[in-house]
Amino acid sequence: AGAGPNAARLLAAAVGNCLAASLLLCLEKARVDLVDLRATVSGTMERNERGRFRISGLDVTITPTIDGEPSRKYDRCLDLFEDFCIVTQSVRDGIDVDVTVEPHFLAAAAPPGDEELVGRSG
Repeated sequence: AGAGPNAARLLAAAVGNCLAASLLLCLEKARVDLVDLRATVSGTMERNERGRFRISGLDVTITPTIDGEPSRKYDRCLDLFEDFCIVTQSVRDGIDVDVTVEPHFLAAAAPPGDEELVGRSG
């Protein structure tokens, strides 16, 4: 019925999915307690020298929610995951891909009587 994403959006979704899956795999192997993982992708289109639209860039934001505090294992995954994403590394040969990770760390349980010090998300 003509519904659904066009090819440019499918490419953006493939890049976002690959990056999120790569980070997820690394965090699981590192035994980082992941609560949630979200990825958003926005793209930029520009005309080339012949006046044809081309995808000129993709901005990916990955938001993992981690139960606990930042750790060396988490930092190591941040250093590695992009390189293992086949789609993103292939696309980068022709399109700028900017990746930002914006983690949310859930505070560890506070000692009894310190409940007001623990942030709540809602």
